[in-house]
Amino acid sequence: MAARSFDPTRKPPPFQGPSVDYRLARRAALASLRRGSLDTGDVCDAHPELMRAGKNIGEDAGMPCPVCSHDTLRFVRYVYGEELKRNSGRVVYPPEWLRELVTTCDQFTCYVVEVCVDCAWNHLVKAYVAGRRYGRSSSPVAGARRERS
Repeated sequence: MAARSFDPTRKPPPFQGPSVDYRLARRAALASLRRGSLDTGDVCDAHPELMRAGKNIGEDAGMPCPVCSHDTLRFVRYVYGEELKRNSGRVVYPPEWLRELVTTCDQFTCYVVEVCVDCAWNHLVKAYVAGRRYGRSSSPVAGARRERS
């Protein structure tokens, strides 16, 4: 299996500081959808810019969409921080740019969103703080297949 630059099930690499994992919220949303408490229109409402980013530069999630079961689930990373100036709020692409950011910026926040480019399912997967102040490593991003939930 080919390595990817993001795996929400692994411990954060040394360049990462505090993080928040949103898997429980994801499971709750999917359970509500299956129970009928939520409609697909409530959870399949990705913004057009997120859909475009997922389609054109998102990383393959390596698993099917939890709503439509198509193999079109993608991870999209956004970064925010004062030190990033005009780059704050941008999609991280290519993944090497994240490596550059963690070695040149003291601190910023990275948000990872999964989006299905077929049905527009989207969910925040993880948010973490990263940058120079969180250590040194030769590879700040490493990955493997994410477990299904």
